[in-house]
Amino acid sequence: MQISDNWIDIAYLISAVLFVLGIKGLTKPKTAVRGNMLAAAGMGVACVVTLLHRDIVTYEIIIAGVIVGGVIGAILAKKVQMTAMPQLVALLNGFGGGASFAVAAAEFFRGGHPDMVGIIATGAAVLIGAVTLTGSFVAFAKLQELIGGKPMGFPGMKLVNALLLIGSLVAIGYLVANPGTPAVFWALAIAAAILGVLLVLPIGGADMPVVIALLNSYSGIAASAAGFVMGNSALIVTGSLVGASGLILTQIMCKAMNRSLTNVLFGVMAEAGEAMDQDEVYEGKIKSTSAEEVAMVLETAQRVVIVPGFGLAMAQAQHAVRELADTIESHGGEVEYAIHPVAGRMPGHMNVLLAEAEVPYDKLKDMDTINPTFEQTDVAIVLGANDVTNPLAREDKGSPIYGMPILNVDKAKTVVVVKRSLSPGFAGLPNPLFAKDNTLMLFGDGKGAVVDITTALKEG
Repeated sequence: MQISDNWIDIAYLISAVLFVLGIKGLTKPKTAVRGNMLAAAGMGVACVVTLLHRDIVTYEIIIAGVIVGGVIGAILAKKVQMTAMPQLVALLNGFGGGASFAVAAAEFFRGGHPDMVGIIATGAAVLIGAVTLTGSFVAFAKLQELIGGKPMGFPGMKLVNALLLIGSLVAIGYLVANPGTPAVFWALAIAAAILGVLLVLPIGGADMPVVIALLNSYSGIAASAAGFVMGNSALIVTGSLVGASGLILTQIMCKAMNRSLTNVLFGVMAEAGEAMDQDEVYEGKIKSTSAEEVAMVLETAQRVVIVPGFGLAMAQAQHAVRELADTIESHGGEVEYAIHPVAGRMPGHMNVLLAEAEVPYDKLKDMDTINPTFEQTDVAIVLGANDVTNPLAREDKGSPIYGMPILNVDKAKTVVVVKRSLSPGFAGLPNPLFAKDNTLMLFGDGKGAVVDITTALKEG
């Protein structure tokens, strides 16, 4: 069965409208499910229409792709834990860029680039797709701790990056003037792949949420370029939406971390200052506590703020935290959750975890809303949040995180930090919060510690 080009264009327009309405719905918790369904319906329409356009599709290849991709997706869905979701998102960004690169390469070598616009789009898809592919793999390796999370580089890296970018643009220009030159095409692909690696290597692990948002934007722009290569309006629209929304999210992340968007775009992040001695910060100042003592403090607390971080995800403690909050509220206390924009290792990480535990969304407060209330907070419970609560960001101009807005938990009357040890966060810095006079350290597994506190509070 075939359908005319006019009907295809109308169907793609309907898909685009559904995508826009879907994104609009995702902006609010109450309409998020409906928004997700609208966006899924839009993608369904685009896929069905494309499959019915026999001139574009070879069904045997499509079926094989669906089977292989479906099997891989099912395995990932079954095996990947919530704690590994940032790594998976990084990989998916990379696969998106790789797919756009593959489409552009296929069109180039089959001669599907007759005009200047098509050649420029092919070059853009190759450049951005290859950068996204290799950059995402480096981000994955850092998040998975296959390589060090600290910034990595060499003297003159910025100059090399600039030369690779200029060389890539010159290669695209050469292809416009001399179409069908395989050697130049592969030179462009190799230069872009190296550029992707070098852009992400100097970015430290603490800045990974920004990188993931940016790579997501890159994957969308690459897809949009691939849409121009194929003459597919639905791909152009969806890629543009992903690229624009990813760039907006990146800007929000940059603001939350006091970073420059320009620096992120070119792989330049915070310079490391003089290393701080952990023993100097902690020695003789750490006050260890027990679950029973924490429960005693919570018994009389009128206002409690829970501050989740990556340690919460690692311990899979979100359901235990919800039960603790319910217990505190049954004793007459008020509980809210302080959400830093870059807590965890990807944007929205903590929101997803707490939503899984059915924590009411109106109890999740963003940094600007919750910070003015910490001075009126009886107890702040920090669960695995490290860098986003580190006072060095306010006080130490030599710190690589100086200027990053943080959650001012140290201003609460009592701070309880649940942590396995005094090990630093992803930024590799000691946290003076742990040594403050109003801080109690509860060492142990996050989930086990929260369960013990809840048990003690119920028994008390």
